[in-house]
Amino acid sequence: MKILIVIAHPEPKSFNAAMYQQAIETLEENGHEVKTSDLYRMNFNPVSDRENFTTVKNTAYFSQQAEEHFASENNGFTNDILAEQDKVLWCDLMIWQFPLWWFSVPALLKGWVDKVFAMGKFYDNGQMYETGLLKGKKALLSITTGGPEKNYVTEKYGSINQILHPIQTGILEFVGFSVLPAEINFSIERITEEERKEILERWSNRLKNIFTEPAITAYK
Repeated sequence: MKILIVIAHPEPKSFNAAMYQQAIETLEENGHEVKTSDLYRMNFNPVSDRENFTTVKNTAYFSQQAEEHFASENNGFTNDILAEQDKVLWCDLMIWQFPLWWFSVPALLKGWVDKVFAMGKFYDNGQMYETGLLKGKKALLSITTGGPEKNYVTEKYGSINQILHPIQTGILEFVGFSVLPAEINFSIERITEEERKEILERWSNRLKNIFTEPAITAYK
């Protein structure tokens, strides 16, 4: 199978980077094809504006969705965006590896979504969720948190399901992905080296059978 792994973490020695490398090694050892987008090492530009496009639909007023739709019909995305879109279209499974920052994805990953998940390319009027243009593909979030698991309750931070709802349902399911249960490792800065090794081993074992896992339904 074909897997795209997108990582958004500024430190190459981080535990996120270790999870990322473990995923690459395990999946390749098990015969899968792997492509990657290491957004910090790529110096990916997250700013979304007219520079996204080589085509122009309206010179007088910039509407990103209108320009995306026009670019989708006229091969008008810049090469860096087109390369990332091609990776997403290529894969059977997409994994995002990132630290949970301010209850969401890092800004660099959000900017990647803003530029890559274009109208007319990944979704369109009447082509969302069950009819999204990426229907048939799977997605998986692999996340680390700073806070302990006990804080992720409605009375405090909110449940992890509530926090992930805008990402899993508002982004991934919106364009047609089936979403697998998130891989969540809490309070990663406070665990021991032995615990880190155990997490990496569990992650590797999970990935060996990842294509047998059923998708979850939309979080409520």
